[in-house]
Amino acid sequence: MATQAEPMAAGAQGVGTPRYRAIVLAMLLLVYTFNFLDRQILGILAIPIKDDLGLTDSQLGLLGGLAFAVLYSTLAIPLAMLADRTSRTWVITVALVVWSGFTALCGVAANFTQLLIFRIGVGVGEAGGVAPSYALIATYFPPRQRARALAIYSLGIPIGLAGGVLFGAWIAAEIDWRVAFIAVGIAGVVIAPFFRMIVKEPPRAAAPPAGAPGVGAVFGILARKRSFWLLAFAAASSSLAGYGLAFWTASWMVRSFGLDLRTTSYFFGSLLLIGGMAGVFAGGWLADKLGDNKANYARVPACAWAISGPLFIAGLLSDNVWLAWALLLVPNGLNILWLGPILTAIQHLVEPRMRATASASFLLINNLIGIGFGSWSVGLLSDALTPGYGAEALRYAMATIACIYVLSTAIALFAARGLDRDWVEEAA
Repeated sequence: MATQAEPMAAGAQGVGTPRYRAIVLAMLLLVYTFNFLDRQILGILAIPIKDDLGLTDSQLGLLGGLAFAVLYSTLAIPLAMLADRTSRTWVITVALVVWSGFTALCGVAANFTQLLIFRIGVGVGEAGGVAPSYALIATYFPPRQRARALAIYSLGIPIGLAGGVLFGAWIAAEIDWRVAFIAVGIAGVVIAPFFRMIVKEPPRAAAPPAGAPGVGAVFGILARKRSFWLLAFAAASSSLAGYGLAFWTASWMVRSFGLDLRTTSYFFGSLLLIGGMAGVFAGGWLADKLGDNKANYARVPACAWAISGPLFIAGLLSDNVWLAWALLLVPNGLNILWLGPILTAIQHLVEPRMRATASASFLLINNLIGIGFGSWSVGLLSDALTPGYGAEALRYAMATIACIYVLSTAIALFAARGLDRDWVEEAA
């Protein structure tokens, strides 16, 4: 393990030695994996939860959407301000304890109302995890490595999603869905103190400058930049489709193909792990490779989304389970390829001391729209189509939502036009 002196040794362009930066990134990745594991486990457990608690698709969609997203999105901004002004590592540590504790409580919920309250609690905790992590990575890693570092951090999304699917289904099949929530919640609480001991706060954040800008000042800067709004809404529309499809894919497999829960977890988990990891890392690599032209930070995601939509629709409408897997593998990577490029671009729309707050402002839009309405909109549409299509209603609801990738593509191409003008160059 690195000594306390080692991480504080300034490199030529980043903070800390390469070895310690790798350790920091690994710990942030671990925490982010639990972030999405706790989020996704509800999706795979939706089937036994629905049967046990007697819920509708709309109620399940609400639990995976607005119940989580409202406070998750809005509290991210004040918690990011707190992180910019105090200690980002402490904010992440406390957030991990809170969201893991509420995840464990989901395992004792006796009805829809209790599960709703506990899911809101998970959202409150997770609000303090992501934006401070983005800011830490931007501090530790030099500009030419930043997109790749953010992409590696974002591997927590496919790893966490796949882990939630595989672990949740296994526990539910072997024991009970409630045990799955309790186990992953306790694991997160145990990891928290180790994260705090290993990840040190960089020197520049230990004593923030007097008069650090508030959220109004930071958002005022962002609001005057057209590229911020376009990037945020492009990502948000993509997230609406992506979160909606991810939440309901397991239920679609059971209803349309008659798979059992464990087989479904293998099918879906492999899609998320193989496609997701390849897509996230490719996005970071391409952004760093093509980043001399700032427009490419938006053009690369636009190309990925243009391919994702048609492939998702073809896979969802397929009647052959193996053909569906093959068709869905590529878009499960391409639909999240945007993470490295766009997250890096957002970091460069403001000065370094404003990055956590800028990230939270972006996440407010992305998550409120994406998480808030993704799974819920699919659930509402599925309930509306059920009288006419029966068990196949969910398939057509998901295919309809996948059409939104066309909108993401168009918005991102417009964003590419103004990125060079809005970019804030970093001082040497």
